[in-house]
Amino acid sequence: MKKKALILGATGQDGSYMIELLLKKKYEVHGVYRKSSVGNTINIDHLINNPKVFNKSFFLHKGDLLDPGSMANIINKSNPNEIYNFADQDHVGWSYDIPSYSFKTTALSVIDIFEILRKLNRKIKFFQPISSNIFGETKKVKQNEKTTPEPNSIYALAKTTTLYASRMYNRVYNLHICGAIFFNHESPKRNKDYVSKKIVQHACEIYFNKRKFIYLGNIKSKIDWGYAKEYVDFSWKIMQQKKPDFYIIGSGKNYTVEYFVKKCFEYLGLNYKKHLKIDKKLFRPSKTRNLLADTSKARKDFNFKLKTNLDSLIKIMMDNELKKYK
Repeated sequence: MKKKALILGATGQDGSYMIELLLKKKYEVHGVYRKSSVGNTINIDHLINNPKVFNKSFFLHKGDLLDPGSMANIINKSNPNEIYNFADQDHVGWSYDIPSYSFKTTALSVIDIFEILRKLNRKIKFFQPISSNIFGETKKVKQNEKTTPEPNSIYALAKTTTLYASRMYNRVYNLHICGAIFFNHESPKRNKDYVSKKIVQHACEIYFNKRKFIYLGNIKSKIDWGYAKEYVDFSWKIMQQKKPDFYIIGSGKNYTVEYFVKKCFEYLGLNYKKHLKIDKKLFRPSKTRNLLADTSKARKDFNFKLKTNLDSLIKIMMDNELKKYK
C-alpha cells in the first residue's frame, strides 16, 4: 500500500521540493496551500498541469494554519502516514512588523495541529523544521542540538516555542514529532524577499541594464548557506528514523553576504563594488551572531553530507535566473 504524506506550505521552496521527492518515492501526496497563495503556485505548476499526476497521485487542499477546524478536516480526509510542516511566517524581518501574526502562524498554529494529532491519530508522524535563528546571540562558535536558544526576533522566539512544544508532546503524549534545525538554505525556488534571491535577481537586472544599483544592509554578516533541495532530502531521512529526534542541518561553513554578492556579479563579469549601495534602513533591529552548524550528530546517525557548496549553489541560482532573459 502506498504511503500517504501531507505537505503544509505546498507552494513554498521546501514544500514544493518535498512534494517532488515524495512523488519520486511513489507516495500519494497531499498539499495544503493558503487562499492567499492562489495564483502563486509557480513552484508546483508543473505538477498541477500534469494530468498523469494531478488528482491521481498529487492532490491539493485549501487550508489555513490559523483555522484548526480546516486543518482537522484536511488531516482527516487525507489520512496521511506523514505530515511535513513547511508553512509559517518565515521571514525574520517581517516578524518585527507583524509580531502577533508571526507568532500565531509559526508557533500557536503548530500546537493546534499537535492537539489534532493527539485527539485524532497519534500514529501520524510529523516533521517540524526549526530555524537556526533560534540561536540568536549565542556565544558558541558552532551550534549543535544542545546549544541553548537565545532568540532575538519574534520569528526566532516562535520557532523556539515550537521546538520545545515538539519535545513536550513527544514526551507527554507519545507523539512522533521529529525535525531539523535548518541553517540558511537557498535555491532557484526561493522567494524574492530573501536576500539570496534578491542578490541573484538584481545582479541579472543590472547586467541587462534593468537597474543600476543593488541596495543591501549588513553585508559583513556571515551566513551558513546550503542548497534547499538537499536539506529537504535529509528531512525525509529524519522522518524515517525509528525514534523522533531533531538534527542540525547546515554546511558547517559560513560566508559573508558580501562574498555572495561578489560571486554573483563575477559570474556575469561585473565588479559588484560599482553597483552596491548600503542602506542603513535594511539593517535588522537586533544583531545575530555569525551562526555555524555543527552536524556531528547527523553525520553519525545517517551519514549526513552535503554535495553542493556555496559556489555551486550560486551557479545553480544564477543559471536559473538567466533563463528568464532568453
